[in-house]
Amino acid sequence: MKTATVKELKTELSQRKPQELLELCLRLSKFKKENKELLTYLLFEEENEALYIENVKKEIVESFADINRTSIYFIKKSIRKILRACTKYIRYSKKKETEVDIRLFFCYELLRMTPSLKRSTVLKNIYFQQVKMVEKVIVKLHEDLQYDYKIEIEDLQKAFRER
Repeated sequence: MKTATVKELKTELSQRKPQELLELCLRLSKFKKENKELLTYLLFEEENEALYIENVKKEIVESFADINRTSIYFIKKSIRKILRACTKYIRYSKKKETEVDIRLFFCYELLRMTPSLKRSTVLKNIYFQQVKMVEKVIVKLHEDLQYDYKIEIEDLQKAFRER
């Protein structure tokens, strides 16, 4: 089956009645957990972004607490899983401030984790990659926010050197 382009889908959806659209959304939400999560965000959490960020941060903290620390292999695997979840939540929001907040929080939690991420090259690379991504996004923000976030990145890097 050939998948339709976004333009084709948009054209087709614009011709549908509201009741049909409702049925299509509900049917879509039944197939993948991510579809349901995105719909939940759009309907209930989009208006209160601060609460959404706090909920994501709580989930990150819980995920870090649940990491199997018996070997570095399991730690790396768990960190990658947490990072995938963070990326998914960032995609739902599409707001640059939300992306910066979530990625910075992930980096702080990664630094606080025991054993130290400095014992693993892979974990250090994940950390530095996230810091680079934050720096790229910060450039696109308002200059006041840029200043605040740059200070936060400096604090993060200082914490890394001290760890």
